[in-house]
Amino acid sequence: MILQIETPALLFGATSLILLAYTNRFLTIATIVRGLKKTYKEKENNLILLEIKNLNVRLTLIRNMQMAGVLSLFLSVFAMLLLFLQQQAAGIYLFGLSLLGLLISLALSFWEICISVNALRLHLSDLVQKETL
Repeated sequence: MILQIETPALLFGATSLILLAYTNRFLTIATIVRGLKKTYKEKENNLILLEIKNLNVRLTLIRNMQMAGVLSLFLSVFAMLLLFLQQQAAGIYLFGLSLLGLLISLALSFWEICISVNALRLHLSDLVQKETL
């Protein structure tokens, strides 16, 4: 198998957009956590504490998503360097690892989205129960 130097470059656009989306998610959740912490200090409600814990798990997942995405981009650039230096086999393996890093990042993103949807459903469950009555 021969890998052209342009092939790893194809990940640049996708990885950049994914990292931007992850950063936006992180900043949004961080803002929500700060607001909930302030609210919790005013009225120590266990529901708010549970929401903060849930958001903390999501922040950890987003950090890991970002790390896997950055690792994917790094390995892709390194693979390009190896291909430029005529190290075909090493470049292929590193590009494969960069794809694996991107796959891990996307899997973590899926997990975080599932947690987010479940949290929103729980948050709205009281409204759904009122609607059915």
